[in-house]
Amino acid sequence: MINLKFTYEQALEFVSKEQIHGYQEEINKHYEAIYNKTGKGNDYLGWVDLPEHMDDAFLDEINNTAESLKAKSEVAVVIGIGGSYLGARAVIDALSHHFSQLRKEKTLQVLFAGQNISEDYLTDLLEVLDQKDYSLIVISKSGTTTEPAVAFRLLKNHLESKYGLEEARQRIVAITDKEKGALKQLANDEGYKTFVVPDDVGGRYSVLTPVGLLPIAVAGFDIKQLLAGAKAMKEHVKQSKAIDDNPVSGYAAVRNALYAKGMTTEIMVNYEPRLFYFTEWWKQLYGESEGKENKGIFPAGVGFTTDLHSMGQYIQEGLRNIFETVLSVENPDHTLTIPEDDKNLDKLNYIAGMPLHEVNHMAEIGTTLAHMDGGVPNLRVGIPRVNEETLGELIYFYEMACAISGYILDVNPFDQPGVEAYKKNMFALLGKPGFEKETEEIRKRL
Repeated sequence: MINLKFTYEQALEFVSKEQIHGYQEEINKHYEAIYNKTGKGNDYLGWVDLPEHMDDAFLDEINNTAESLKAKSEVAVVIGIGGSYLGARAVIDALSHHFSQLRKEKTLQVLFAGQNISEDYLTDLLEVLDQKDYSLIVISKSGTTTEPAVAFRLLKNHLESKYGLEEARQRIVAITDKEKGALKQLANDEGYKTFVVPDDVGGRYSVLTPVGLLPIAVAGFDIKQLLAGAKAMKEHVKQSKAIDDNPVSGYAAVRNALYAKGMTTEIMVNYEPRLFYFTEWWKQLYGESEGKENKGIFPAGVGFTTDLHSMGQYIQEGLRNIFETVLSVENPDHTLTIPEDDKNLDKLNYIAGMPLHEVNHMAEIGTTLAHMDGGVPNLRVGIPRVNEETLGELIYFYEMACAISGYILDVNPFDQPGVEAYKKNMFALLGKPGFEKETEEIRKRL
């Protein structure tokens, strides 16, 4: 049994049930292609069975490594970019206290590097690390991706200067290829503890591998429950392919039916600030998986009610090529009641005594209705609360729906050929050996 509920009734003013159910036969075929590994990109379908392949002994090894890092560190710096960073950060931020860095009790802080090449960002990080005991988790299949490789070079140098070579080696964990690549070679030479990035799991689908699990465990969260939620969703999805019984089928069908109607932008909406990086993870998953061959739904994200005071006007009355998917959390972790005020100058006594979550929920319902009236279809993905189990369900739900939806678009949801274009230009501009021809071509354009 799963906790997640998907509903699309508030899109039926814009697309009919017949149009949605018209995808059923195609969806059935795509499930078979995924489970039998016969579709596009079938070499990268290892994520499909991850929830049941991560046994307790392996998870205990990850947890023990996390405890070892926590015992000697105030801070763990996770070095990675794209899927090597966003999945872990999405889960950690969703489960963490909003102001954890300001709390008095001693807890290990997880910081991130290698997701940019900003000189000021890394300088500020090194300044902080001068004052803290810390360890590094470096994540890279090849070890040569520019952003994380630059960050690791700087942080490794800082770590070795601070602790000496032997102690630094005990404070570095590498998550990389099983047998090849620059980072694997360095890990072997230096004797770093290592975990493997599976060959058949792409970066944006890797949060349920050590890529995501070790940082999440270091942050103090229950990776076994995370995987239990993903496993529950996997088992539920396999029971029925029917659009009205299977949330994956429903979501993939409705978003493609809306896309066929000219709605080319999907906005993920949430009403909880802790889900900001979950939205960022979702944006990468769908943008990098579907945006190919001059097609695909553009993934955007907003956090309400905050963004109702910035993006709300456009969503209400702008170009009508958008639909929204609301990620709705039904129950908060806490209860905070709005107090009565004798002066009532703000005219809010009419909601005095009401839990703040109820006000937030009414804002959600009211906004959905307003946007529907403005011509914006709304889908809803609901979970009872934010915890490891429900996040595991969400992760697997979105991954499988992305695969099915990508196949409906007739693209390979597991590659990213367009990402290489900027790298080629950057290498040429930096004078990387072997890119002399590209350098000359760029100079002609500038």
